[in-house]
Amino acid sequence: MQVRLLGPVDVAIGGGAVEVSGLRRKAVLAALAVAHGEVVSTDRLIDVVWGADPPATALNTLQRHVSHLRQVLGDRDAIRARPPGYVLDLGGADLTDAAQAERLIAEAERAADPAGRAGLLRAALALWRGRSLDDLAGLAGLDAEAERLDNLWIGAQTALVDARLLLGEHAQVLPDLERLARDHRLDERVHGQLMLAQYRSGRPADALATYRRLRRALAADLGLDPGQALRDLEAAVLRQDPALDLAAPRPAAAVPAQIPLAVRGFTGRDAELARLDALLDPAALVVCAVTGPPGVGKTSLAVHWAHGAARQFPDGQLYVNLRDQEPADALRGFLGALGVAADALPPDPQALATLYRSILAGRRVLLILDNARDAEQVRPLLPGTAGCLVLVTARQQLTPLVAAEGAHPFALDLLTGGEARDLLARRLGAERVAAEPGAVEEIIARCARLPLALAIAAAHAATRPGSPLSVQAAQLRDAAGGLDALDGGDPATDVRTVFSWSYRALDDAAARLFRLLGLHPGPDLTAPGAASLAGLPLPRARMLLRRLVEANLLTEHAPGRYAFHDLLRSYAAERALATDAADERREAAHRVLDHHLHTAHAAALLIDPARRPVEPAPPRPGVTIPRLDTPDRALDWFAANHRVLTAAVQRATDDGFDAHAWRLAWTLTTYFDWQGRFDDLVATQLAALDALRRLDEVPGRAHVHRDLGRTLARLGRHEEAEAHLRQALELYERLGDQVGMGRVHHSVGWMLMQQGRHREALAQAERAVERFRAAGDLLWHARTLGAAGWLHAQLGDHAHSLEVCLEALALQQKVGDRHAEAGNWDSIAFAHHRLGDFEAARHGYEEAIRLFDELGDRASLGEVLVHLGDTRAASGDPGAARADWRRALELLEGLGHPAAAEARERLSAR
Repeated sequence: MQVRLLGPVDVAIGGGAVEVSGLRRKAVLAALAVAHGEVVSTDRLIDVVWGADPPATALNTLQRHVSHLRQVLGDRDAIRARPPGYVLDLGGADLTDAAQAERLIAEAERAADPAGRAGLLRAALALWRGRSLDDLAGLAGLDAEAERLDNLWIGAQTALVDARLLLGEHAQVLPDLERLARDHRLDERVHGQLMLAQYRSGRPADALATYRRLRRALAADLGLDPGQALRDLEAAVLRQDPALDLAAPRPAAAVPAQIPLAVRGFTGRDAELARLDALLDPAALVVCAVTGPPGVGKTSLAVHWAHGAARQFPDGQLYVNLRDQEPADALRGFLGALGVAADALPPDPQALATLYRSILAGRRVLLILDNARDAEQVRPLLPGTAGCLVLVTARQQLTPLVAAEGAHPFALDLLTGGEARDLLARRLGAERVAAEPGAVEEIIARCARLPLALAIAAAHAATRPGSPLSVQAAQLRDAAGGLDALDGGDPATDVRTVFSWSYRALDDAAARLFRLLGLHPGPDLTAPGAASLAGLPLPRARMLLRRLVEANLLTEHAPGRYAFHDLLRSYAAERALATDAADERREAAHRVLDHHLHTAHAAALLIDPARRPVEPAPPRPGVTIPRLDTPDRALDWFAANHRVLTAAVQRATDDGFDAHAWRLAWTLTTYFDWQGRFDDLVATQLAALDALRRLDEVPGRAHVHRDLGRTLARLGRHEEAEAHLRQALELYERLGDQVGMGRVHHSVGWMLMQQGRHREALAQAERAVERFRAAGDLLWHARTLGAAGWLHAQLGDHAHSLEVCLEALALQQKVGDRHAEAGNWDSIAFAHHRLGDFEAARHGYEEAIRLFDELGDRASLGEVLVHLGDTRAASGDPGAARADWRRALELLEGLGHPAAAEARERLSAR
């Protein structure tokens, strides 16, 4: 805490200024502060505040002013009552900024080195914010102190000029001297300095003109001539006396060149380097915060760019690694590099910062503040004036620095695939890399495109020039996602150690969540998933996720979705295994699987209400389940999470959560079917089948065999499909499940239809209709009736087909089965087409397209577009037909759907 007198009167607390309200209160505070910790009598205070005619209530009012000031200072003991008055005691060495300035000026007088002396004087002068006691002008009791402090400022200014002249800064000091000479038109010392600076700058005529101007002013105002010293200086200028020259001019400060050695083989990052080039601005102070995950190459980028930009900063380049270093230590190092002697450095951190900013004022210096912990560590190291550029690298996002200091945020991401290949080629040779493209791609993938990991892998390969790169790739493969193969031999080049620097900076709660995230399956995670994993309330989980993002140990790659690269995932999993008990890890896995299962189960029933639920066990305590209230939201949720769910099926199978595994697979079948992701559907169902066999869960096995049979039939793998459907029928018969048996008949019929065996397919569909009618399952009765209608059309009975399909349509609309309704409209349209009613056919297909589009069934949408194109072609509209087929081809090719061949064939034939 410090009272500031060198400008408007206020109080500096914790780096900020607190205003004191009221002229008289400011006067009381200033009078106490000017006394430098000595007692000021009440009479003196009353005289300062009210002058010679105080009111009768002056003493009481003074007491209230003191009480208020104690509140402002936040400490009752800051102003103590001591007879015959009060004393200000803030407990610091520099009670006021004026006392601090006087101390710095005294230290400057003792400094033998002109550079150190100049630095101390700059630090002192930087404390003035305007005229001393500026808002108390006119108070007779303080005017003398204000004048003394202003004279102190003049003396410091002229002493600084003397030091700068000794350092050879003749040209640089001229603007300041010209301003001083205008403001102090009768000051002989200032004019003498100006004359000397002008002469040494090669301007003797200007020096003589300055002398004549001062002589006229003295004569006019005071009736005096210049003193002897100034007359001697004029004579020396006239004869160009060599004694006026500086024998050995010295720079104002040393010119540091501290940029570390550039990284050999640096490549890529062209866009990032161009962005840094664009920041160069000699008229501004530029601060750039380069942030990113550990090992992404923040320091390498900063150092590489700094070497190229160094010539733009003729006054030097400073570098400091801030890891485990306090700002005051960094300041001492910088000041030493700038030529300030160690014995001239002030002990106070704030004075160090002031001296540092003063020395940098007016200079063009590039600073690299590497591995910053946070914004607070950086702020004391920022210059105070334009001309400098500061590159800050940090593992954490420096949002406060961006908000308060206007720093440019610069987030560094992983290398692209091409940049990663170039890095390996630079370090290993282009021919060696080109010779083994497969091994190179595997090395890049297993290093997660992380520059540090790639550099370590390249170093290992470079030390074995005769060894194929496939051997290096195999070593990374054998590490199975671990980090042992990425040890460069010292802490700075060991991926695990580099990651640990960021991890150790986390608080306990954020560190625990980071560890648990390493156990999560899938490429990314939502906040509700993270909350479930850690067993935390959702707001708390979101806060911790933000901390991890700020620490660049996690990225929010899409709104609300969080991920980290594979090497950080491996490190997080290592930390979890080393830190968290096995039962705690298993409980976390159970919670997150509960989160995925319960959310996916609800979503599956929203997009296809006809499905029979496979009710999961109640979720564990601490599980968060987001509410999905519409089919569209459910479909969007599957689109965002299906890769996570696929990985969760495999993780559940591997870790013995079999009940979760098969139910999770069940939740995915409709989405995968509608999106044409048949290979994914088969893979998850096979994993589910393994889990169900271990559980001896017969109903679940029946469901899976049926889904596998239906999907394999769509892929044309009819023999496998038939085997699964046969097993499904046997299991449903054992259970006496009429609906299940009916659905198998439905699927068998569909498979036979795919093979062109329409009459056999119709028999299966009719058997299914009877099963559903007997069971009272109106929804599946309607679905299978629609299938029978389609098969009548395939057998050429289009009129009967239309009759059956319309009956099915009425039932489907009654039960609200929009997906079956969409398929049935396709059948109705087909029958109309065959009966020659192209307008009715077009209407039916458009209804099917509308419904499939709304439902998100892209595979069926593509198939119906092919049919609509056929109708348009038959009705004499080939242009519209080709547009439908092109749209169908685009959709079906994007899905890898077999029906794409039909669309392609139509387009190539016309």
